[in-house]
Amino acid sequence: MTDHTEEQEMEAEALAAIFETHFKVVDGGDAASAKNPDVTREWTIDLYPEHASDDDEELQSLNHVSIQLHIRLPPHYPGEDDADLPKLQVRILKGLAQDPHGVELQALAEEEASANRGLPSIYAVAEKLREWLVEHNRPGLDDTSAYASMLRKQEKEKKKAAAAAAEFESQTAQEELTAAEKEELEIRKRRAEGMPCTKENFEAWKTRFEAEMATVGANQSTGGGGGADETAADKKPAAVAAMATTTASAATASRLTGYDYFSSRSTNLEALEAAAEQAAAEYNDEDDDDEAAAAAEGTAPPNHVNEDLFDDDVDLDDLDFDDEDDDDEEDDDDDDDDVDI
Repeated sequence: MTDHTEEQEMEAEALAAIFETHFKVVDGGDAASAKNPDVTREWTIDLYPEHASDDDEELQSLNHVSIQLHIRLPPHYPGEDDADLPKLQVRILKGLAQDPHGVELQALAEEEASANRGLPSIYAVAEKLREWLVEHNRPGLDDTSAYASMLRKQEKEKKKAAAAAAEFESQTAQEELTAAEKEELEIRKRRAEGMPCTKENFEAWKTRFEAEMATVGANQSTGGGGGADETAADKKPAAVAAMATTTASAATASRLTGYDYFSSRSTNLEALEAAAEQAAAEYNDEDDDDEAAAAAEGTAPPNHVNEDLFDDDVDLDDLDFDDEDDDDEEDDDDDDDDVDI
């Protein structure tokens, strides 16, 4: 079994699963044909706008049109050559006229098969035809009278005009959007590049700069006395600049340097040490005066500490604390006896 034969069998299985009973194998489906790569296979697919089973009468009633697609597959389908394209034939089953509907559907099927050259294309062709049936699913299309033909022609012209108008609006909107995008790109480009430094731009800037410098020099040459040509607008920038300079100088003058900062800290430490030494000396002088006054009066000086209270010869282990505890226990027993009586 060649690769083309295998692809055809797999495509037949897929179509049978999709279209169920509406797909039929007319020829080339037996075991003998499967082993012969030169056999031409034939299939048919019944197409409806709404896919429904034969038992669903309510859904079948919604289908006003239907067709049958007859397919003959060359031995080397799907191939790249024209001879390998499937041979298709559209047959009207319900609600359509062979001319013009059959002719239009036949051309649509062949066009779709050619667009899918080299690929399994039967499902794509069937789906394209079914979309056409969905769009034209209404009763009366099989009426071949002159009046019906005129109505169909008018309807076709209306659809064509509507499609052209929609395409024109879409194209116009796209062109407008493109113009807006171009303008946005130009703005972004100018922002990124800034003003180019050309000779003309430089000369214009130089002229403005020299004129401004000449005006400033003229104002300074007047000594700031407020000449007749000097206006309030000319005085204001100079006053603001002078005020800013004065403020900056004052701030700089009041700012401590690193040396001043550390020198001031050293001075503060020395002052604190001197104050501590002076306080200690004054305290010692007061103690000496108190001792001298107490000696003259024969009394103990203020803040005198009796060192005998801190005699190191006294051993606390020699003290008898048990006797006092025993006496306390005996007193407690006597109290208990009195209560019992």
